Amino acid sequence: MIRPAATRKFGEKREAIVHAAAVLINEVGVQATTLAEVARAIGLNATSVTYYFPRKEQLVVAVYDQTLTLMEDIARDALSQADPAARLRHFIAAHVELRKRIRAGERGLTVALSEIRTLDTEVQDPLMAHYLRVVDLVRRFFGEWHDNAERALFSARAHILLEAVMWWPVWSIRYSVLDFARIEERLFDVLAHGLPAQRGRFEPEPLTGGWRTGEDDDATQNEAFLRAATVMINERGYRGASVNRIAESLNVTKGSFYHHHEAKDDLVLACFQQSYDRLSTVQIAGRDIGTDYWKRLSSVLAELVDLQFFDRTPLLRTTALQALDTEHKSGVVTRSNRLARRFAGMLIDGIADGSVRPIDPLVAGQVIMSTVNSAYEARHWAARFEQPEKAIETYLSVMSEGVLAPSR
Repeated sequence: MIRPAATRKFGEKREAIVHAAAVLINEVGVQATTLAEVARAIGLNATSVTYYFPRKEQLVVAVYDQTLTLMEDIARDALSQADPAARLRHFIAAHVELRKRIRAGERGLTVALSEIRTLDTEVQDPLMAHYLRVVDLVRRFFGEWHDNAERALFSARAHILLEAVMWWPVWSIRYSVLDFARIEERLFDVLAHGLPAQRGRFEPEPLTGGWRTGEDDDATQNEAFLRAATVMINERGYRGASVNRIAESLNVTKGSFYHHHEAKDDLVLACFQQSYDRLSTVQIAGRDIGTDYWKRLSSVLAELVDLQFFDRTPLLRTTALQALDTEHKSGVVTRSNRLARRFAGMLIDGIADGSVRPIDPLVAGQVIMSTVNSAYEARHWAARFEQPEKAIETYLSVMSEGVLAPSR
C-alpha cells in the first residue's frame, strides 16, 4: 500500500524536476537541456531524476504539458465568464498576473512552446492536440458560430489573442510591475476595439517594392539557403531545421552550406536580418504614401500578412529566438522593438490626424508585431478562402475592429 505522505513526496519531487527543466529549456533550449543539468539544478544526481523520468523525452513532454495545462485552465476559467468582454478581460488579466508571479521570483511556471515542432511525431502530436484544445476554448470566447465564415473569424481572433499573450512575456520586461495594471487595461482596449477611429475601416492600398519572391527561380545560392532555412525553421523550429535537411531541400551538399555560413546560428541571424529588412522596407513604403496614417498602416499590415500567407519566402517566426544565445537574442529583440516603435510612430501620427483612435501606441505596436509574426501559422487557414484578399481582411479585422465587434 502506498502511503499518502509518500505519494505527496513523490509528486512534489516530480514537480520540482519539471520546474527545473522548464527553466533550463527557457534558457538554453530543449537540445541543450540534459537530465544531468536538471539534476544539478535541484541538488540531485542524474539517477534520481531517471527514477521519475527514465528518458529525457518524457521530461520534455511533462514540461510542455504543464504549460499547456496552465493555458487550458486559464482559457477554461475565462470561458466561464458571462460574456465575450468579461472573458477577454479575465484571460488577459490571468496572463498578466502570471508574469507578475514570475517577476516576483517564481521559476519554471511556463515554458515557450516554440520547440514542440522539433520533437518526434509520436511525442509532438499529443502536445499539438493539447494546444488545439486551448485554441478551441479561446475561439468559443466569442460565442457559437453559425457558419464557416463566422467560425473562420473566431479562429482568427483566437489565434491572434493567443499570440498576443505569448508575445507579452518578451516585451513585458521593458515595464515595471507597477505599470502592469495599466498595460493590462491598454492591451484589453487594443484587442477589444481595434485601432482606427472609424471602427471596421479597412481600405489598404497596394504597395510596390522588392520584398516579394519572384516566380522565376533565379535566386543566388545564398538567397536560396535563406529561403529554405526560413521556411524550414518556421515549420520545424530551430532544432528541427538541421543543416542536412536544409541542404537536402536544395539538393546541395553540406559543404555548400558552410561555404556561405560558418555555423547554423549565422544562418539564423541572416534569416532574421533578411526578414526584418523586408519588414522595414514595407513599413517605409507604406509610411510614405500620401494618405491618412491609418490607411498607411493598414496598407503595410495587408502587405505583410500577404507575405506571410502566400509568398514563397515568408518572414521568419520569432520562435527561433529561443535557440539563440543571449548576446544574439538581445540584438534580434532590439531590432524587433525598433520595428514595433516604427508602428507606434505611425499610430501616433494617426492619432494626430484623427484616423486612429486614442490608444497606447507602444502596446498596440507590440500587438501588431505579434499579429504579423503569427500570420505564418495561419497559412492553412488562409488557404481555405477563395479570395486571398478576404483572408487578409478577415485576419486583420482584429486590428480594424477588434475581437468584440459584432460578427454578423
